[in-house]
Amino acid sequence: MIRNREKSRIINKIRIIDPVRPRPSLIREAAAAVKAGGVIAFPTRCLYGLGADALNDAAVERVFDLKQRPFHKPLLVLIGRKEQLDRLVKSIPPPAACLMEKMWPGRVTIIFEAQDDLPRQLTGGTGKIGVRLCGHAVAAALTKAVQGPLTGTSANLSGGPGCSRIADLEPVVAAQLDLILDAGPLRGGVGSTVVDVTGNYPKVLREGEVSAEEILALLGRR
Repeated sequence: MIRNREKSRIINKIRIIDPVRPRPSLIREAAAAVKAGGVIAFPTRCLYGLGADALNDAAVERVFDLKQRPFHKPLLVLIGRKEQLDRLVKSIPPPAACLMEKMWPGRVTIIFEAQDDLPRQLTGGTGKIGVRLCGHAVAAALTKAVQGPLTGTSANLSGGPGCSRIADLEPVVAAQLDLILDAGPLRGGVGSTVVDVTGNYPKVLREGEVSAEEILALLGRR
C-alpha cells in the first residue's frame, strides 16, 4: 500500500503537458533530467514509456532495475530523426529502408544489427537493437531536446500490462522516476509491430498497429 508521503512525492513529479503542442519549458526540464542520468515517464503513440539516455550505461541499468526486467531482454530505442541511426546501427538493409519510408514515424519498431559500443544492457547481449522514429509530439520534442536516442520501453513492471494513463502507473515504478510527463489518456492497444531485418529475410516478431500480412506485402514477401 502506498503511503501518503510517497503519494505526495509522486504527485510532485507530475507535469501536465499538451500532447500536441508541448510547452518548451517542460520539455527542457524533462531533457535536463534525462541528460543528468535520470529516468522519466513520457507519452508515446499508444502507451507511456520510460525514457533514459540510451547511451548512458548507468541510466539504462536504472531502467532495468525499476522495471525489474531480466537483463537478457533488450530495450527498444526511440530517435527523433533518421540521422541518429548512424550512432546505433551497423547498416540499413533495403527492407529496413522501405519500412522507414512507409511506416515511420511510429507504428513499426525495426530490429537492426547494433553498433558494438552500445551499452550491453541495451541490447541484452544479442548484438541487435530495436529502433523506432517517434510518433508522438511530446516524444519527438524530447528526443530533439536531448539530442540523442531515448529508451522507449513501456512504463510498467516487466511482464505487466502497459500503461495508457498515468493514473495506472505502478506506484513502485512511479516512486523511482525523476519526472512524469502526463499528456492525458493515450490510445492504448498493443503498440508497435516489431520487425527483425538482420537475417536473410525480414521476420515479424510481434504484431501491433500494423499486421504481419501488411508488412510482408509491403516487402514483397506475401
